Amino acid sequence: MTQTIPEQKTADQTNMTKEDQVNETVHDRLARSLEEARLGGPEKNRKKITDSGKLLVRQRLDLLFDDQHYIEDGLLARFEEGLPGDAVVTAFGKVDGREVCVIANDFSVKAGTWGNRTFEKIIQAQEKANEAGIPIVYLFDSAGARINEQFESFAGRHAWGNIFYNQVQISGRVPQVCALFGPSPAGSAYVPALCDLTIMVRGHATAYLGSPRLAEMVTGEKVTLEEMGGAEMHCTVSGLGDVLVEDDAEAIAAIRVWLSYLPADWETPAPIAPAAEPREGRTLEEIVPLREAEVFDMEEFVESLVDEGSWFPYKELFAPEMLTGFARINGRPVGLVGNQPMHMGGSIFPDSSDKAARFIWICNAYNIPILFLVDIAGYMIGSEVERQGIIRHGAKMIFAVSECRVPRITVLVRKAYGGGYLAMSGAPMNPDAVIALPTARPALMGPDAAVNGIYYNQIHEIEDPEERKAFIAEKQAEYAEGIDVFKIANANAVEAVVPANELRADLTRRLGLYSKRKAVPVERRQAVTPV
Repeated sequence: MTQTIPEQKTADQTNMTKEDQVNETVHDRLARSLEEARLGGPEKNRKKITDSGKLLVRQRLDLLFDDQHYIEDGLLARFEEGLPGDAVVTAFGKVDGREVCVIANDFSVKAGTWGNRTFEKIIQAQEKANEAGIPIVYLFDSAGARINEQFESFAGRHAWGNIFYNQVQISGRVPQVCALFGPSPAGSAYVPALCDLTIMVRGHATAYLGSPRLAEMVTGEKVTLEEMGGAEMHCTVSGLGDVLVEDDAEAIAAIRVWLSYLPADWETPAPIAPAAEPREGRTLEEIVPLREAEVFDMEEFVESLVDEGSWFPYKELFAPEMLTGFARINGRPVGLVGNQPMHMGGSIFPDSSDKAARFIWICNAYNIPILFLVDIAGYMIGSEVERQGIIRHGAKMIFAVSECRVPRITVLVRKAYGGGYLAMSGAPMNPDAVIALPTARPALMGPDAAVNGIYYNQIHEIEDPEERKAFIAEKQAEYAEGIDVFKIANANAVEAVVPANELRADLTRRLGLYSKRKAVPVERRQAVTPV
């Protein structure tokens, strides 16, 4: 994702003489003040930012908004104190023709820190966006809150914490996306955590509750800033980051793509784009091996199914055994949740369960149909994952699937065993349809585990290794016959068995049909979500 970076402005604040100030009209003063305020902080601060390879805040806005046109609130806040805008830009403009609210730190002004006017501007922008029903984009690059202004801004009912409170009230009403271009320490780190999507720039973005220096003081731990809260760590280990990009321009481009799949608010249908054919390459039938022991790349399967160029992965580097992301099928946005056999056999782990649950909630919030692509042996087992809370985390995914009210279509690509089948929106989870490919094999467990469980004593009574091996193979073959796709179709356990190369056409028709029904949530005050 590349975009042309607007030219950096080089003018600086004017050093006016007293005589100039006397002769200056109010109109002249306003023009001068606006020009100076738009520059941000001192030239040396701006130069330091650009020398580090980052963009200035208004260069980012120019990349994001259509035609670089937008309106800005609070531009002159604290201008006379030498803190133009109080280090934050709140602006409203159009992205791909749709209104969007942007809240952006200006790192050239006191390192983008939060002051007593900063939070006022932010919460006012949040409230306006919520009332107007438009997405909110947070462009964060801040050294955190100003300690010297805490007594005006921390403890009262009108304080920094209002920002997070508003994010939660707005969650699921309008999309919220955050791009981190630099630091986001302490309390400000919760802004990306409370957004629907967090994009982080490699080598620049950081987020942490306590700095490495503070950690060493408190715990004695010596750690680098990158190890503590760097972009790569958060996108691969902690899961805070959803998309890792290389520079500011790529981050802005990712925001634009993400927003293109989503409606402006929760009551609006998702936007439909012009249809496109899938990319050229192997057919779905060629991609999926007949033998269960052979792995395949589910991402290749996705790319050969959806409109070319429309695949946008979500948390691609985190828990890669679970594939999640947006795409389009015949122009219609769809969320994809798929098992990735290339990583850990596509089994569900605690992190992959959390990843899938969160993505399902996003789709359910914003009217995006979900397509489940199933090739799963089940939840991972063993003492390590039990200690990590696989049951608790696994319940979270089942919970998300069960409360989902947008159209859901489940495609049984190959194996669909045990609790993993349920977590991947199996028939008991009441999807709109379960579609089986000819290679589908749903069962309580696979042949290996089933035969070992059923014939455990008999297997161990056979002393001859070759005889034991032959016995196991015979029983596995017998068991496998019982989970043939034609048997589940005969039992009416699926809506249809579809040839792999006809899957896209079938899904296109079903998505059009199921999108016509009304999504009615369960009536209650609050579900008790597993954590």
